Amino acid sequence: MRMGNSYICFIQIIDNMKKIIAVASFTAVLMASCTQKATTAATPAAAVSTAEQIAQGKTIFENSCGRCHKLPDPASHTSVQWVGIMNSMAPKAKLTDEQHQWVYDYIVSAKK
Repeated sequence: MRMGNSYICFIQIIDNMKKIIAVASFTAVLMASCTQKATTAATPAAAVSTAEQIAQGKTIFENSCGRCHKLPDPASHTSVQWVGIMNSMAPKAKLTDEQHQWVYDYIVSAKK
């Protein structure tokens, strides 16, 4: 009879351990899903465009951006601020990645 009780106790311990492992696994998954993700905002590289591409960037800036709103003065924002502005506005203007880069390079070069 004593063996039977030991066996039942052993089974209960195993069941409790399974529950603990399940709760710990769930907690680990929950914690991992709540961690802050790294931002992957596209950051244009600094002045990689040729003079011709920068000139195209100026034309795109004037035509695409100026179609919807008054053109901002390139000197009115820092280069870092322009990254955020460009990242939000380029999709609205339907700019390709190349055009995005050219416009950014134009703006940064016009600030100087």
